[in-house]
Amino acid sequence: MNQDRDRSLLSIPASTQDHMQGVLNADVVLVVYGDYQCSVSADVYKLIKAIKRELSAAFGEDYLCLIFRHFLQAQIHPQAQRAAQAAEAAAAQGQFWLMHDTLFAHQQKLENGYLVEYANNLGLDIPQFLKELSKQVHIDRINEDIESGLHSGVTDAPALFINNIRYTGRWKITELKAAIVAASH
Repeated sequence: MNQDRDRSLLSIPASTQDHMQGVLNADVVLVVYGDYQCSVSADVYKLIKAIKRELSAAFGEDYLCLIFRHFLQAQIHPQAQRAAQAAEAAAAQGQFWLMHDTLFAHQQKLENGYLVEYANNLGLDIPQFLKELSKQVHIDRINEDIESGLHSGVTDAPALFINNIRYTGRWKITELKAAIVAASH
């Protein structure tokens, strides 16, 4: 029983080491475990973006902090790991969220050539980007995200934690928004 309860809690709290939009002392901190090749992860991210826009307009920019962590399902999404590495290589050049949005928007095109094209479109230093991809310099960071998910009971993506508690509702904008607003009270 306690183990089930523990698995519905986020084991590694959000920190400045995470990729975030917002501030950690926001009313609501939403941690998303996602996979760039997973269509449900992309759909949920679109919902979250719409909710964040709406709640920011209603309650201010610091109301909701969005955190993204990698949770690859490489056995069914063979290009997810390379895409995650591309996101991390972009992060090293200060462009994580732009690459993140690009990868979700083009998740049917995640082969190496497309990743370089996306990096080029973002104005990244391409030799540095390619060097980091080929040497897999960000793989430890990605694996740390996956491990943190596993410790929190995540078995597949997407998985959400609202103020450290696992969201178990449906992937519907009204339900998710209600859960986020309820967490702030």
